[in-house]
Amino acid sequence: MTHPLDHLPRAGHGSDSTSLEANFSDLHPPLTQRQAFIESQRCLYCYDAPCVEACPSDIDIPRFIREIAEDNINGAAQTILEENILGGSCARVCPTEILCEQSCVRNHDAECQPVLIGLLQRHAVDHMHFDGHPFLRAADTGKHIAIVGAGPAGLSCAHRLATFGHQVTIFEAEAKPGGLNEYGIAKYKLVDDYAQKEIAFLLEIGGIEIRHGKRLGDNLDLESLQRDYDSVFLGLGLGTSRQLGLTGEHAEGLMPATDYIKELRQSDDIGDLALAQRCVVIGAGNTAIDMAVQMARLGADAVTLVYRRGVEAMAATGHEQEIAKANGVRIVTWAQPERILLDDAERLAGMRFARTESRGGALAATGETLDIPADAVFTAIGQAFDDASLSDVRANQLSREAGKIEVDGNFRTRLAGVYAGGDCIAAGQDLTVQAVQHGKLAAQAIHNEIMAQQEVA
Repeated sequence: MTHPLDHLPRAGHGSDSTSLEANFSDLHPPLTQRQAFIESQRCLYCYDAPCVEACPSDIDIPRFIREIAEDNINGAAQTILEENILGGSCARVCPTEILCEQSCVRNHDAECQPVLIGLLQRHAVDHMHFDGHPFLRAADTGKHIAIVGAGPAGLSCAHRLATFGHQVTIFEAEAKPGGLNEYGIAKYKLVDDYAQKEIAFLLEIGGIEIRHGKRLGDNLDLESLQRDYDSVFLGLGLGTSRQLGLTGEHAEGLMPATDYIKELRQSDDIGDLALAQRCVVIGAGNTAIDMAVQMARLGADAVTLVYRRGVEAMAATGHEQEIAKANGVRIVTWAQPERILLDDAERLAGMRFARTESRGGALAATGETLDIPADAVFTAIGQAFDDASLSDVRANQLSREAGKIEVDGNFRTRLAGVYAGGDCIAAGQDLTVQAVQHGKLAAQAIHNEIMAQQEVA
């Protein structure tokens, strides 16, 4: 099968490979020890801290910041990791600007700038120096739990279950664990193979095995997992990209943004990646921004991000939009894909967009169109749950809500002993930090149920 962008030149053609790699260095350089100390003293250590209320993983933010101020880095890291075992990656990719930092009381004083909570969290985790793993396994319970998916939700669930003394086996379809952190985040947000280093640290707790090449609905079925394990947690990601629904969508030059980001993150030589000089990215979320910025940093001459509504309706945060603009990305709003433009060889030549407007709160076409020439178009209009992963008889019995798996307040599905969390359930936003929280809370619920059953027996 040919690659959608095989006909395009390589990113490294005529470029300095050193400068190309430099374009994918840390987006936000870490704080120095002195900077972290000074920043930590800006915190007011609020008793009823609104930043904690805004944190999806319930980290005691004032406590870990005070520990940094007291030069107790291990204590700060322990405080973070007790609630979020993937605190290092979340410090890098979490939209703190709309969560904890937006709630910081410093926004309302004369400084008008929040405490840099994300960078302080990264500082603590990056500089911890424990002699061994900071968490110990409880005595072995003799129970064995299966987890499907080695993304943030599955890994978080596994680590918490391991601390309770359970054995855990994670079944993962990909060659590496990490899920979104490994395959779906912009390369400049998680550098130096950080996702794998963090996972290696997590696995030091012991009692966790990862089996790769195992895909639910293919060579793995839910009925067998229910039979062979004491409980099952489904930490499935969103496996399919939504399509535009236009004629010619499979022409050379069109590609889901997530597929290209995955290639970019796994590439040993980014100079060998296909590069379109004129790129169009369709979407309004952080994935669309990630895609557009990375194409600009690879050396594309013109990168245009197109969204059917206004800037105020974009899912990407204002911070992410500013990153795009700073990298020369042109953002076009009120334009909806109408037609894929092809050349004589049936390759992509551009996109025609219908101009839109809001009428009574509903989106409507104005009758005007806009043609944008392009060598490549990347779609980032959302991902959907892959129904193929729940195609076996038992999995088909799971209730759905908004196309995803329905769970109760304890992350239990309608099937006995089967729990789910992360992107595959309807609750909340598709955030790494929220997936970590789902996994942690589901682990507690699984442990409570297993122990209660053991007492009855």
